[in-house]
Amino acid sequence: MKPYLSVIIPYHNALPKLVRLITTIQKSRNAPPFEVIVVDDGSVLPLRIDTLHLPAHFRSKFRVVRIPHNKGPAVARNRGVAAAKGMFVVFLDGDVEVFPDTLSEIARVFADDPDVVALTGVWVKEQVSGSFFPNFKALRDWSYWINERDKSGYYFLFSTRIAAIKKAVFLRLGGFDEEYPAPLVEDIELTYRIARRYAIIFAPKVRVRHEFEEFWPIAKKYFLRAYYWTKLYQRRKKFDPVATTIQEAVTTVSGVGVVAMGLVSSIALISTWGMITIAAQVMLLIFAVTLVVHTALISKFLGFVYREKGMTFMLKSFVTGLILYCFIFAGAFFGRITHGRV
Repeated sequence: MKPYLSVIIPYHNALPKLVRLITTIQKSRNAPPFEVIVVDDGSVLPLRIDTLHLPAHFRSKFRVVRIPHNKGPAVARNRGVAAAKGMFVVFLDGDVEVFPDTLSEIARVFADDPDVVALTGVWVKEQVSGSFFPNFKALRDWSYWINERDKSGYYFLFSTRIAAIKKAVFLRLGGFDEEYPAPLVEDIELTYRIARRYAIIFAPKVRVRHEFEEFWPIAKKYFLRAYYWTKLYQRRKKFDPVATTIQEAVTTVSGVGVVAMGLVSSIALISTWGMITIAAQVMLLIFAVTLVVHTALISKFLGFVYREKGMTFMLKSFVTGLILYCFIFAGAFFGRITHGRV
């Protein structure tokens, strides 16, 4: 039977995570006919079906496409779609886990409204780890998608952590831009091309689990994503609901302002041995105003975190957010210098 959904998973040297994902896919309930295509993107040890110990009834749904040398997830996903037989392609990152109803919910959305050609799901806020930062990141993302997102927005980010699109549309648009060798902004760039003609709807019942990393890997991704996004911004000359709205840009700048003025005010007080000079008063006033503005801009997130985790977690989240805004600002700043005007 021809599959209705083709699940595309890029893979590179992360077998335990892939096994967990495949195990959860096997538990799918009420799903339409589907196939799973794992694209082995130049792994040191080439992936073999036997390695996954698949049950006999599932082997017929499973295929491996191999790329001899590592090309990055954009290339891997495009190769997977080229081999796909389904009407719709479903993109999953290799480090997520699906719910039993994830595939059936995707199919339901497309069946209920034939005009829908692309959708994106959501990763749930619960984390296995008890560490602060993975939980902060999960709540930060959940709040953005559920609490803070402009519900009137025409389109959403086509997030490859969990997203689906009609195969014919994906091919007509040319797929992911293969100039991006790493998972940077290829999803944003494709989102812009999809949104020129179609809406990308948000399907909150299409869920996956994702365990987030600790601080430094995420901070680096924020920096690089902002760095490469500036080039896309310079082509389009506008903010958008996908990467950065005007409010989010102001929030970033105000967050950096809080950090900068806090440091300057502290240095001024230390240099005058604690004496409140006129210059120090001005700096403290600017710091206070910037702090109030920034707090107001992120009030929805702070209120959400307080309800979820309490006051201590909220305060830690506030400080962590300030640091991450500095990474975002730095990435955008250096991106602007490097890319110049286009």
